[in-house]
Amino acid sequence: MRCYSHGYSLLAGAHHRSFSSAITSKYPHTLEILSEQYSTDEITNVTPAILSKIPLRIHTQTGHPLSTLRSIIESHYPDFSHISSFSPLVTPFKNFDELSFPKDHPGRSVTDSYYINKELMLRTHTSAHEVEVFSKGEDKWLLTADVYRRDEIDGSHYPVFHQMEGARLYNADASGMEEVKEDNERLSRHLETSNIVIQDIPHISPTNPVQQTHDPVHSELIAKNLKLSLNSLLLRLFGGSKSEEPLRVRWIEAYFPFTSPSFEVEVFFRGKWLEILGCGVVRQSTLDTSNVQGKIGWAFGLGLERIAMILYSIPDIRLFWSTDKRFLSQFKAGEIKMFKPYSKYPSCFKDVSFWNPQGSVPLHDNDFCDLVREIAGDLVEDVKVIDSFVHPKTNRSSSCYRINYRSMDRSLSNEEVNELQKSVITRLTDVFRVEIR
Repeated sequence: MRCYSHGYSLLAGAHHRSFSSAITSKYPHTLEILSEQYSTDEITNVTPAILSKIPLRIHTQTGHPLSTLRSIIESHYPDFSHISSFSPLVTPFKNFDELSFPKDHPGRSVTDSYYINKELMLRTHTSAHEVEVFSKGEDKWLLTADVYRRDEIDGSHYPVFHQMEGARLYNADASGMEEVKEDNERLSRHLETSNIVIQDIPHISPTNPVQQTHDPVHSELIAKNLKLSLNSLLLRLFGGSKSEEPLRVRWIEAYFPFTSPSFEVEVFFRGKWLEILGCGVVRQSTLDTSNVQGKIGWAFGLGLERIAMILYSIPDIRLFWSTDKRFLSQFKAGEIKMFKPYSKYPSCFKDVSFWNPQGSVPLHDNDFCDLVREIAGDLVEDVKVIDSFVHPKTNRSSSCYRINYRSMDRSLSNEEVNELQKSVITRLTDVFRVEIR
């Protein structure tokens, strides 16, 4: 349920194919993923660095902050099915079309998502399994999984992260709505006696409409049930004692291809408003595809890293992948504890400027970041574009990136950084045929 917010179009992704074909030239005819062989083709763009993360499943490692957070959320919904076993390999149809994503949605682009080949990709969200789970007759479930997106490099973005999807369905008849009302009354009583202040908005509105196939009364009851259930969860995660300031929660209208009405929710925590999750009433088309008849329900999705960084005060998303004992030994299963930094190692900035090949679009930022990750891995703290221009006479485009090398666990030597930078430049010229300035 994480919404895409990139501003470029699928058309830009199509123009990008000239670069993608350059990337795929380095791939073998097949890739081994989870002990299975898969064919590559002209749109293959998944890198060895990304493939190496697939077997790790850090959200299932006892004592890891992501595992503890997952367990806390699961304990809040004890009567839900708890699922975390699906393979990350899905078809584009399952990832997008089953969930009513538009054909021109930017998430489909090779600049946004990792493709094994035309028919197979790494899921970009846990919602990719909604139809599959609903089809099995599950009415109440939580699904936790690793998801993959081509992304920038900085302290809060990583190409592999973890989401938790939750959903609940009710019978769309009088008995089902009576069950919803009873649950709403129970949750309302709990929240009325809790230390929480909720800034609500209408459950349905002209700009956040009920679906045409839904009874407006039913949709409003379901949306209210969703809000009450999630307010209760947020109180569990972020709420303090009665003597502390009340937890402040606010609801905002949103858009997702697979829910309507749709919402985002924020909490005021440690002095600032923080976006926590997206949610909404499940699209009837999703239930129809799942062969689920006569039901209506809600779904939500949240990023485990986003919440864990807040609750544990973890400053850099790369730390979740650290195997350093100074990191892992700070945490115990079932316990949320503030992270204590063990050192701040010095950074080393290196710039690289280049002319893009004549007659082609500029190198996409995500291609550059993937190249850097493939060479330097988590030794890079962030990558920024510091200059780009088009020469007025030759019409050639130029780009300049600044790479900030900084390890979380040790000091890097100048010699080591120079070798990494040299490898980045060599790969740039070999794969993308750029001209270093």
